[in-house]
Amino acid sequence: MTLPTFKTLLVDLDDHGILTLTLNRPDKLNALNAEVLNELDQAISWVETETSVKGVLLTGSGEKAFVAGADIAEFTTLDRSSGERLSKKGQDILMRIEQSTCPWVAAVNGFALGGGAELAMACHLRIGASNAVFGLPEVSLGLIPGYGGTQRLPLLIGRSKAMELILTGRQMKAEEALQCGLLHALAEEGKLLETAEQLLLNVLKKAPIAVRHAVQAILHSGEETGYPREASLFGDLCQTDDFKEGIEAFLQKRKPEFKGN
Repeated sequence: MTLPTFKTLLVDLDDHGILTLTLNRPDKLNALNAEVLNELDQAISWVETETSVKGVLLTGSGEKAFVAGADIAEFTTLDRSSGERLSKKGQDILMRIEQSTCPWVAAVNGFALGGGAELAMACHLRIGASNAVFGLPEVSLGLIPGYGGTQRLPLLIGRSKAMELILTGRQMKAEEALQCGLLHALAEEGKLLETAEQLLLNVLKKAPIAVRHAVQAILHSGEETGYPREASLFGDLCQTDDFKEGIEAFLQKRKPEFKGN
């Protein structure tokens, strides 16, 4: 199998099926520009069609930043119409990550500001280094978060806390992000990728179809259709071979061997 190549992304696939996707603009603190967004969109498409990819670990190159925001130089020509198109494009790409058929884990190695925070929030799980910093500073530029930040942050940490962070634009360090639930864990010094990979491996040990269905059910939590959708997905899983294997393994007191069907 030949891995795709990109100008702004590094790609590596290990024997467990974990794809490490590294945003690679360290001189720009991995800022999201049009090229990065386009290549990220292409990478997502490849992930969705490549059966050997079981999960994605997303991180940034260098030691300072996961993604330190959008490339502000590209904002100088925005008007009403082009601004809305840019926001919609970012939302659509990040929504593809959130709704992906395989789990995504963000390994946040430093600043995750603006679009970087929004990108991390679109992932299913987030592990932070001790120097991880989150922030949505868009109000300082006369803007608001435009890639889904105003929608995801309240769901992740509560409306009141999200309101304070977005309206003030202040930055939140790793420990606070952990306490409010934005980060799931902090990695020991020098062990960020190892910790994120272990978390992803723990997910990949479970029944693949069940994991995908769980993501879809959770994404609809709080909606009027959430409970009926959960029941429907639950019923679908009862027809899978993995469900039968899981039940048999439990009753026989052994580890299940899931096949993804």
